[in-house]
Amino acid sequence: MNSVTYKLTEFFLIFIILPVSFALDYPFYIKAFLAISGFAYVIYILLKVEDKKFRIAPNLQWRFFWKHVGIKLLIIAFLTIGYMLLTAKSDLFHVLYRKPKLWVVILFAYAMFSVYPQELIYRTLYFQRYGSLFKSRWLFIFVNAIVFSLGHIFYRNPLVMLMTFLGGILFALTYQKTESTLLVSIEHAIYGCWLFTVGMGQMLGFPG
Repeated sequence: MNSVTYKLTEFFLIFIILPVSFALDYPFYIKAFLAISGFAYVIYILLKVEDKKFRIAPNLQWRFFWKHVGIKLLIIAFLTIGYMLLTAKSDLFHVLYRKPKLWVVILFAYAMFSVYPQELIYRTLYFQRYGSLFKSRWLFIFVNAIVFSLGHIFYRNPLVMLMTFLGGILFALTYQKTESTLLVSIEHAIYGCWLFTVGMGQMLGFPG
């Protein structure tokens, strides 16, 4: 399971074939089965093959993390508020104002059941298992952003693809610096929750 051929095949199936298949029209229950089976396989590989321990690291770089996330969030907020004012002013913060209870529920559910599994797959597994396949670290990060964007192809939205590509670069750099699934999951959750809050949640599949 650790041969180059096996890893390349595994990479192709997990990060290309499966995500692209979700953009095709076939029964949802089959997609759900494939997604759950794929995630179970990822957990197996991390625990049994890569011997990854799921524990909070004792030396988390909180000061570095909050400083950099805060700066990036300000830039994202400026750009996204500007985008909403230009394209859908009436939707700006509409869920927060009109459905605050739904807003709270969705933020919690998104962080727990969407963000963390994504980071286990696209950062923890990717960095733990496939680093040896790349000679260039920058190419490694670029491909990570590409496959992360591809993982959202089922939305069939070019803007979503662009945003997730840029987000993939940010998350990959954070994981490279901290090697913490917890920290990169928090960062991912902050940006995703902001997009929902500012009024861009519909394109990302958020209800409301």
